[in-house]
Amino acid sequence: MAGQALAIILVVLAILLILGVPISFSIGIAAISGILLTVPLNISVVTAAQRTFVGMSSFTLTAIPFFILAGNLMNEGGIAKRLVNFVMAILGKLPGALMVTNVGANALFGAISGSASAAAAAVGSMVKDGEEKQGYDKAVASSANGASAPSGLLIPPSNALITYSLVSGGTSVAALFLGGYVPGIIWTIACIIVAVAIAKKKGYTSTEGKFSWKNLGHATIDAIPSLGLIVVVIGGIVAGVFTATEGSAVSVLYSLILGFIYKNLNLKKVWNILVESAKMSGIVVFLIGVSNILSWVMAFTGIPQMIGNALLSITDNKYIILLIINVILLIAGTFMDVTPAILIFTPLFLPIVTEFGMHPVHFGLILVYNLCIGNITPPVGNTLFVAIKVGDTTLAEVMPYMIKFYVGILIGLILVTYIPFLSLGLPQAAGLI
Repeated sequence: MAGQALAIILVVLAILLILGVPISFSIGIAAISGILLTVPLNISVVTAAQRTFVGMSSFTLTAIPFFILAGNLMNEGGIAKRLVNFVMAILGKLPGALMVTNVGANALFGAISGSASAAAAAVGSMVKDGEEKQGYDKAVASSANGASAPSGLLIPPSNALITYSLVSGGTSVAALFLGGYVPGIIWTIACIIVAVAIAKKKGYTSTEGKFSWKNLGHATIDAIPSLGLIVVVIGGIVAGVFTATEGSAVSVLYSLILGFIYKNLNLKKVWNILVESAKMSGIVVFLIGVSNILSWVMAFTGIPQMIGNALLSITDNKYIILLIINVILLIAGTFMDVTPAILIFTPLFLPIVTEFGMHPVHFGLILVYNLCIGNITPPVGNTLFVAIKVGDTTLAEVMPYMIKFYVGILIGLILVTYIPFLSLGLPQAAGLI
């Protein structure tokens, strides 16, 4: 039954996506189709409605709309320029200073805004004129911008990690947040190494003069209010001062006040931001609710057990099983956005990896790191296409350089996959796991 159910789900899902049906409806219809082998239609529909409601009724889920709103407020609140200046003061003496600054600022702004595409658009636009004046190749600059932008999705606050927490059965958000720092930094460092190597080959120089503690001091003071969001929200969640949901509300208030202090927000902008955030939140929350149907169908029909048995029939070596899972996720990530992919693959693979002792926090970070790569790979690759548009170049021109960044990022994925301490060290030190 499990094999037939899985085949029906995959075929129906593929057909609906090809026809352009929204992903949330596609997942719901495919899940109901898979259960019809054993459950009558009228009972399936009622059960699907119940599971959707259950999926959307989690208190933790409230954090996602708040973090979306906070990210949108930050995007309009004048944060990018201050972060770019701060990172430039630190990394400006490396070859290809503007390109390297782009990488570092993407990590910070992506973490604050919660959007890789927003980071690529905001930070990429900020450094574009300087790169053009200094003779940077547009394709090189765009590849560095696009490749580094998803790193912020691993560095908290992260909606992807909250989504994983919900669908994985309540994995600690605080542990996931704290665990996300090292993988996010690994992604960033990998991109910096590749960017510096390309810059040396191209002859791109650093900023003029010697390193200045005075400039760093001024840039740091200017950026402290923006960086304070991460300290206040994540520090409060990890210390147990407030929950992830309460922390998300704090981030909204913090972002709103900061935007008005910087004089980049007004009442009209705030209203438009509220409307757009509500639309985006509705889509995400409904998608999570509908995915709960799929999780229930998979559990009811025994699909995870079937896949687990299939993998174990190939090998019982956990390292090879992890390699196979990574390959599957990499392929799937090229066609799917991060959130729906998390919702689909967590109930499939989490039971398998926990059987041989992997901690859910470790697997969650492997999953999110892996699927974030899909943000910068064709044909979906939304973040990559944003970077290409900002850089005024083409996919054909960018891809030769993107391949170099892919190598660095994939080495990071291997490290995160096979060295659990990288994901679990900080949460363990904080007593969260």
